[in-house]
Amino acid sequence: MAGAVARVQYLAGLRCPLGGLAAGRPRVLRHEAEVFLSTGSEFVYVHDQEGGLLTVAYRFPSRVWHLELLALRRALYVLCAQKGIYYLSLDRPSRSINQVDGNSEDSEFLSSVVPVGPDACILPDASLCAFTVLDGTLVTLVQGPTQWKMQLFECSCPGEDPKLGGQIGEVELSTYTPPAGVLGKSADPHFLPVLCCVSLPASEFLHNRLWGSGSLTLKETLFGLLFGADATLLESPVILCGLPDGQLCCMVLKALVTSRSAPGDPKALVKILHHLEEPVIFIGALKTDPQAEEAAEETSLGDDVHSDCLVALGHHGRTLAIKASWDKSGILVPELREYCLPGPVLCAACGGDSHLYHSTPSDLCMVDLAPGSTPLDPTKPDGSPGGLPPLLCPASLSVCSVLSLFVSRTPEGGTELLALSAKGRLMICSLDLNSEVPGPRMTRASTGQKIKELLSGIGNVSERVSFLKRAVDQRNKALTSLNEAMNVSCALLSSREGPKPISCTTTTAWSRLQLQDMLTVTCLLENNSTFSLGRGWALCIEVLTSSSALDLDSAGSAITYTIPMDQLSPGSRREVTLPLGPGENGTFDLPATVSCTLFYSLREVVGGALAPSDSFEDPFLDEEPPDFLPEQEGVCLPLSRHTVDLLQTLRFPGLAPSCTQASALLNPTDPVDTFLAACREPGSQVAGPSSLRAAYLPPSVACIRVSAELLRAALEDSCSGVPLCCATLQWLLAENAAVDVVRARALSSIQGMAPDGADVQLIVREVAVTDMCLAGPIQALEIQVESSSLADMCRVHHAVIRRMQTMVKQQAARGSSPPDLRIQYLREIHTNHETLLREVQALRDRLCTEDETSACATAQRLLQVYRQLRNPSLILL
Repeated sequence: MAGAVARVQYLAGLRCPLGGLAAGRPRVLRHEAEVFLSTGSEFVYVHDQEGGLLTVAYRFPSRVWHLELLALRRALYVLCAQKGIYYLSLDRPSRSINQVDGNSEDSEFLSSVVPVGPDACILPDASLCAFTVLDGTLVTLVQGPTQWKMQLFECSCPGEDPKLGGQIGEVELSTYTPPAGVLGKSADPHFLPVLCCVSLPASEFLHNRLWGSGSLTLKETLFGLLFGADATLLESPVILCGLPDGQLCCMVLKALVTSRSAPGDPKALVKILHHLEEPVIFIGALKTDPQAEEAAEETSLGDDVHSDCLVALGHHGRTLAIKASWDKSGILVPELREYCLPGPVLCAACGGDSHLYHSTPSDLCMVDLAPGSTPLDPTKPDGSPGGLPPLLCPASLSVCSVLSLFVSRTPEGGTELLALSAKGRLMICSLDLNSEVPGPRMTRASTGQKIKELLSGIGNVSERVSFLKRAVDQRNKALTSLNEAMNVSCALLSSREGPKPISCTTTTAWSRLQLQDMLTVTCLLENNSTFSLGRGWALCIEVLTSSSALDLDSAGSAITYTIPMDQLSPGSRREVTLPLGPGENGTFDLPATVSCTLFYSLREVVGGALAPSDSFEDPFLDEEPPDFLPEQEGVCLPLSRHTVDLLQTLRFPGLAPSCTQASALLNPTDPVDTFLAACREPGSQVAGPSSLRAAYLPPSVACIRVSAELLRAALEDSCSGVPLCCATLQWLLAENAAVDVVRARALSSIQGMAPDGADVQLIVREVAVTDMCLAGPIQALEIQVESSSLADMCRVHHAVIRRMQTMVKQQAARGSSPPDLRIQYLREIHTNHETLLREVQALRDRLCTEDETSACATAQRLLQVYRQLRNPSLILL
């Protein structure tokens, strides 16, 4: 079939409910110039097609699942989720309609929003899933715990109260397995069943009853072949039901009404016509006989010619067509043929001819089931004229993501499609189907145009195939990368004890850059695993400076460096050197914490592969596919966390000659300093804050006493044959570059230089602590820190304390117990410290109010108290 082009005109725009319109829920119906719409929300809209305006919106208590229109009675039957069926008269206000809700969100573009009250509910039932109606009977489908149940109710006559009468029939259709949901909560069904009424052309129900909008009329031959002689003789309508599991079953209406008084099993009244093996989306009827179509065109009303083909569509595109045809023996038999159309199918509709319209997320297509609409298949002998075509060729109408359709014929013989898109737009598509039928002869110009169209289609298909191939390759690469990332993550997380397959070590060093000493940190990443770190992997190094670096809960000044790993194969290394100071103000912010982390960026690797290959996604999905990822989306694998303190950055220019060369390399003489030193008079002193502080203020001192027994237990490997004082100093400077010289010379005290140039001295000596233990004096080591800079002394003291805390925790885990102590002596020390702390607070308050002369004396006393607090007379045991 030749491609058809639809002329699209937008009529109105509706507000989409949260999450967009749900496929299978929207509904579009038209009667004369009025259009009735349901978007799946709690609103039912009425649109005046002649005026081009939305005139009114009826607001129901819950979301609308289905609606049927009784045109001659001007009434709407509406099924609300978890509520039941509501009756709404369109000619006069119902007693259940309240005042106009002016505060509604849709009142901006509607003349009125009418809330529908509970009085309009004619059948309250939370388990109702589908219904269809003719004036005397309401047919409902109820979802039970494990089965589907069809029920019949008697409707009121025109002019009476619209309340339902009693139940006049019931039958079980099919069993099913309920989906797994949240305990105690009833989830909405993923697919709703489809119900419709089918009758004979001469049936009394057709002439004497009012039908709903979901009704079909089939020719006598096909009706009798499908539903049997009983339905034909009784002239009874037949209820067709398409279930979410794919069953297409039928039930004779009059037989069900009398089944309670009739003998036998009511389940025998249900007949399964076919099984699509996928959810049934649509049931309709077509007029495929060419002679019938010509007769319909000659008459003023095309509906006088009834349908001769029954069709049913599944969610994934499987289509069933049933038609009466003559076999080789001359016997009239039902011809069933299955087709496969593009899916997933969002909605479908049939017009008054042989055309079937169905919508997918990317296109609105039209197929023709008339004989001769497609070339006959020579390999299939049953493809004779008069039967169903062997295959269907969908023609694109270039309209995408339509969720509801209504087909009507124009007075000029054309076709109009009322469509509701996934964006909430109501539009009308005008088709001229007569121009699609090719003439018996094709001119040279039309042949050339046809060839151009075919070549263009081939080009589009080729481009689409190329695009899909690139998308498949991209997703395969992304899956391979994800598999490698999973292996790396499992290898790192499973190796909690012992060496890690991927490790990162941190060291500090001094360098000279532009006549300035620079403190640098070097991170060495080693890949000892069997996996490669390729695209998407990066080494993230976070440097947290200032004194808050040791406190994870405090906010410090942090800088993060990200180094992409282009390709780090097994056994390879990657070295990264970063500056630690000085900062912009010329100071060194120590201690600093250096945290190394492996980061795998999902956005970089799989972000493009997760993007949908089409512009529209399947609205039937429970969750929207992740077409984008946040910037921070990824996998973080911590490798190491290292704290750089002042003990690691101390320099010792006065050590042995073995390090003189290195010291000279790290601290070459500045030419300006050399010139100023030569110009200075002999015996004069260098002016400046550091020299003045060293000349007039005593050095700041802090002491720490540690039990000799505790140190021997902690340093048992390194103190053999070495005095305990020397071993302790070596342990404190273990991460300093000068530790080898200290170990070679067996030093117990050392004079160093802080990063800012202030002198720092470490002295380790043996002492005996008395008056603390009942058993006698305790042998201990005293670690004394001296510096002319109070800040540097505090930083070194903090570094020593940090190492002592780690040592004490390790020894406590071994189960060592301290000796018996004198509690009274500890209480006296504690009381003395509380007194000193109160004096510190009083002195600090006094400094804020005294003049310069008095403040000098107060400051001296404050320094003395601080000096006493730094020598607490306590010992680490």
